[in-house]
This record gives sequence, structure tokens and C-alpha cells, in this order.
Amino acid sequence: MEKIRIGVSTCLMGEPVRYDGGHAHDRYVTDTLARYVEFVPVCPETEAGLGVPREPMRLVGDPGSPRLITVKTKTDMTDILVTWARQRVRELEGENLCGFIFKSKSPSSGMERVKISPESGMPVKKGVGLFARAFMEHFPLIPVEEEGRLHDPRLRENFIERIFTLERWRRTQAGRKSIGSLLAFHTAHKLLILSHGTRNYREMGRLVAQAKGLRLDEVYTRYESLLMEALRLLATVKKHTNVLQHMMGYFKQQLAADEKQELLEVINAYHDELLPLIVPITLLKHYVRKYKQPYLQGQVYLSPHPSELKLRNHV
Repeated sequence: MEKIRIGVSTCLMGEPVRYDGGHAHDRYVTDTLARYVEFVPVCPETEAGLGVPREPMRLVGDPGSPRLITVKTKTDMTDILVTWARQRVRELEGENLCGFIFKSKSPSSGMERVKISPESGMPVKKGVGLFARAFMEHFPLIPVEEEGRLHDPRLRENFIERIFTLERWRRTQAGRKSIGSLLAFHTAHKLLILSHGTRNYREMGRLVAQAKGLRLDEVYTRYESLLMEALRLLATVKKHTNVLQHMMGYFKQQLAADEKQELLEVINAYHDELLPLIVPITLLKHYVRKYKQPYLQGQVYLSPHPSELKLRNHV
């Protein structure tokens, strides 16, 4: 498989582009994800021509439309960054990005909770970096995260699951569009979608069922929107337990009494947070292979991302 292309704040790659000539090298990004991902680095400040080193900047004013002001000389850099950001996101349309990892707390690249200094009073963490805002508005369906949040096991698993799913969807789109291709993708991803919630799962099912009476391009566009909206919701222990029990139902005729008891005990232990998700998943994969269960053999839920990333060992 070709590596998935995602954007990343350049400083996270270890490049000395920060205002003081330093970097914010993130080892998880460069040492772990880099084995599966091709990065497209972006540094708003240097690409906009501000240079290194440079005077530090901060967001000032209304959180909905803040100004980017230098700390010492109080120079307003907003127009320079906004003009550059609008051009840069248009350029990124040609990069086929499936995600973006932003530098947290940055006045240009922070995804959320960036410190803003109001006209009066104490600073509040309600801002969004100017480039991050432009990117998310231009690419509302592309998964985004910050490097700090990727140290949370559930947020990390969710983000990486989304970028791999979007890459699979892009490959489906690149082929000949047909109801059959859409149905095949949806069927393979049913349990993965269900693990994030039932509302989008049902709505996507209705959309696929009604596809014959609709324009195919519109169906694909709507499906992608629902897919990424669904996966943005965190898959909780309760939701995963529901899917695991659902999968167990496919083995009613095959499992011996002791096998059923063992699987039920493992699922219950996961539900009680005594075991990580990888344990019931591994046992179910064993039964899928042993009994050659055809429907479950095709379910992406069992392996939505490379096992080497060990994402389900910690959730």
C-alpha cells in the first residue's frame, strides 16, 4: 500500500522553524507514524516570509475573528498570514491529504484552545490558529488533530482510524463509481461505523438502500460526509461492547459451549475495563478464521489500521 499523505506542522518534524530558532520535534510523528504516512510539512510563519528567528506573536481580540499581533512592537500580522493561508489551502487541494497534525497552542496552527488576549481582562483559551482555521474551513471532512492530543490513546486511535478509512474511501472513489462499489465499501465498514454510533449507521444504510433512485455523484458526496461525521465521534467501551456482542451472534451454530463462555467472559472483562480491546478482537479474529465466517471475514472493524501501531492495546 502506498503511504497515506497527511499534512503536519513543520516544527513537529524537528525542523528549526519556530520563532526562537527551535523546534517541537515529536517522536511519535517522525518515528512511528512515518512508517505508514508521507508527510507534507507546512510552517505558516516561514512560508509567509516572516523568517527565523522572529518576534513572537499572539492572538488578540474577539475569539471569532482575532488579530495576530507581535508581542513587543505590536505589529499586526493578520493580513499577511490570512492572505498566505487562503492561497496555501488552495495549493493543498492537489496533495490528496487524508489528515493534518497541527502544533498545539500556536497562534497560526493551534486547532483549539489557543490563548487569546482580549482587549481587557485575562487571556482565555478559546482561539483557533489562523492557518488551522483556514484549513478546517476549506477541508471540513479531512481529519485533524494536534500533537499533544495524540498522546491520548483514544484520540490517537480515533484519528488514525479516520485517516486510514478516508484513504480507503479515496481509493473507492478513484475507481469506477457505481452502486455496487458503494455497497461493497459500506458493507465492509458497517461494524466500524456502528462502533461510533447508531444514528449515522442507520442514515448511511438508508442512503445506500435508496441510491438507485438518486444521482450517483450526490450519493457519493453525501456518503462521504456522513462517513467522516460518524467516525469523528469517539468509539466508547459501551459502543465497542455492542459491536463485539453483535459479532458473537454470528457464531451461534459454530461455537462449542466452552468457546461461547470464554468469548463472553472476555467481552465482559473488556466492558468492565479489565482488558484492552485487542483481547476480544484477537479472540474473535481466531474464530473468524477457524470457522471461516464469510461476513466477518470482510469486516474492516477487525483490522482498521496496521496492528504494528498497537492502537487497540491501550483502549
